Order: sequence, then structure tokens, then C-alpha cells
Amino acid sequence: MKKNFRKSNLMKNLKKLRNNPIKKNASSSSGKINTSVSKARRVIDQIRGRSYKETKRILDFLPYKASSSILKLVDSAARNANYNMGLNETDSFISRVEVNKNTVKKKVRPRAQGHSYPIKRTVCHITIVLKEKSKSLFDQSKM
Repeated sequence: MKKNFRKSNLMKNLKKLRNNPIKKNASSSSGKINTSVSKARRVIDQIRGRSYKETKRILDFLPYKASSSILKLVDSAARNANYNMGLNETDSFISRVEVNKNTVKKKVRPRAQGHSYPIKRTVCHITIVLKEKSKSLFDQSKM
């Protein structure tokens, strides 16, 4: 009986979130992407402030390794916006993108005569926030 009670409360909260006019942004974040912060920022700087469709086109054709993982994050943020907030993908744009440094993975490479050299692999956090374009922005851009 408690499970049904909790489930009904969750459904009510989801309905409130979907109909809430105040919060119109959705985010997606990934904790461990195996690229350095500078290489991820090189891709992020290309897509900051752009629309969702334009971002997908740009990320499809960028030759960098980080672009595929960032494309997955952008798609995830768009799906979160659609499911949780009821936002349309075509009306959304990337409002905030963060790339932060994570821990360093340390490995050891064996070398000659029993020596070893350290291998340091950097890892980064990426957070992407999508917002809906307001209708007034559409009206001003048509003029």
C-alpha cells in the first residue's frame, strides 16, 4: 500500500513540474569523460549559445574525439527537456555549458630493468543546460 501512495505522489510531482511555467530549462551532466579539459573546451566553445539543431549539425562534423561524447550529452539534455519539462527540441538552445576537471587516472608502464614510468590520464565533468527560447525573441528576430 505504501508503494502505491509513493507512486501517486511521484506522478503528481511530475505533473506539477511539467506544467510549471517558471522553470523552463533542463540539464544533463556526465561525470567521467576520458578527455582532457582543454580538448573538451575546444569543442564546447563551438556550441555555446547555439540552437539544438545547429549544435547537432556542428557536432556531427567536428573531427574531435570529444565531440561524440558531447553529442550524447546534448541529446540526453534534449530528451530530459522533452520528458520532464515538456519543452520542444526545436525551440531550445544551449544556455550554459561547463567543463570541469576531475581526478587523474594513474597507471604504470613497465620499462626496462624493472623501472616504471607513470601514465596520467585526465578526466573531465561536463554539464549542459538547455533553455527554451521565449516567443518575444522569435518575434524580434523576424523583424
